[in-house]
Amino acid sequence: MVDSTCSDLDRQIEKLRRCELITENEVKQLCGKAREILVEESNVQRVDSPVTVCGDIHGQFYDLKELFKVGGDVPETNYLFMGDFVDRGFYSVETFLLLLALKVRYPDRITLIRGNHESRQITQVYGFYDECLKKYGSVSVWRYCTEIFDYLSLSAIIDNRIFCVHGGLSPSITTLDQ
Repeated sequence: MVDSTCSDLDRQIEKLRRCELITENEVKQLCGKAREILVEESNVQRVDSPVTVCGDIHGQFYDLKELFKVGGDVPETNYLFMGDFVDRGFYSVETFLLLLALKVRYPDRITLIRGNHESRQITQVYGFYDECLKKYGSVSVWRYCTEIFDYLSLSAIIDNRIFCVHGGLSPSITTLDQ
């Protein structure tokens, strides 16, 4: 990563860590960089231990900060987030963008898999859409983020032994290749 890109990204990460919004243009650029990384990842993401596995965050920004305080910060600690980053909480935008910025900055130290709330339909019902509209005054940030949802991995395997998925599998799926 180019030094100026890193310094811009580091500045955005620090701003997001303070639960402050980044600009709409910065969100667009961040999502573009994230897409470049995520498009190269498998739907079943391989993860090595040690790793800290975290469940639904649902826009609870201060809980996320506490997770990092207790578990260690990225990149010192390797994290696997199991989806449902948005909806329900008051800080879904800041929560998701911080996780995404950390993914772009440290792509091998943070794994994000898709939960059922990482969908356009669900976010229009449970709050993320309205939060984006309220905080940015347009739906553009919601569109950028929901496009990224499409690129998130669906599951992870830790050390080729532990299968991790957000909500379970269809009974008709019998192998990872499916």
